Amino acid sequence: MSSKSIFGLAPRLNLSLEPTSSARKFHIRRLQDILQLSVQREDFARAKKAWAILARCTEVDWITIWETGLSVIGKATGQSLEEHDTSRMGNRERLDYLKIVMLRHKPGREQILQEIVLTLIASQRHQEALDELELYLPSFPFQDNPVLHTYAGLIALFLAQPAGSISGPRSQSQAREAMLIREAKSHFERALALDQENVVSLRFLDKVRQV
Repeated sequence: MSSKSIFGLAPRLNLSLEPTSSARKFHIRRLQDILQLSVQREDFARAKKAWAILARCTEVDWITIWETGLSVIGKATGQSLEEHDTSRMGNRERLDYLKIVMLRHKPGREQILQEIVLTLIASQRHQEALDELELYLPSFPFQDNPVLHTYAGLIALFLAQPAGSISGPRSQSQAREAMLIREAKSHFERALALDQENVVSLRFLDKVRQV
C-alpha cells in the first residue's frame, strides 16, 4: 500500500506469533494470515471478523498490536482508502479505539498520540488536534518528541490563516492569528532543538520569521 503524507493515515500491520505445532496456535496463525490478506484486498468486513477473534485470544496481546486493529477499525468494504480516511463515522470509531489504547498502552503513547492527531486532521478538526497536542506536549516523554512539535507548529500555522480563523471582530481575529503564529514559531524552534535535521520545521520556521 502506498505511504501517505504526514497529514494522512496509512494502514499498518504488526502481528507476530512464534510458530507452534499446537492446533490452537495453528488456527491463530491462520487467522493472522486471513487478517493480513483481507486488509491487502481491502475486504475490511472479513478483516474485522478475524481481528475480533484474535483480540479475544489469550495468546494474543491486542494492546501491543494495536496498530493492527487500527488498520481495520472504522473501515468498510467497498470504499477506497482515501474514503476510509475521510469517513466521519469511521474516524469517530478510530478515535474511540485510540483513546482506549492510549490509556492502556503507555510504551506506545507518543505514536498513539500521533495517530489521534492525524485522525482529527483527517476529520477537519484541526483545533481539537492542536488542543490534544497542547495537553500532552508540556509533559514527558511528549515534550522531547520533535515530530509532535512539528505537527503542533503546522496546525497552529494552518489555524492562523484567515480561512482557519474563528469568526468575530477582525481585531480579535488578528490577535488570535498573531498568537498562533508565535505558537507555531515556538514549536518549530523546539523541534529543531531536538532534531537539527528536521527539514519541515526548518522550512516553515523560515516562513514564520518573515511574517
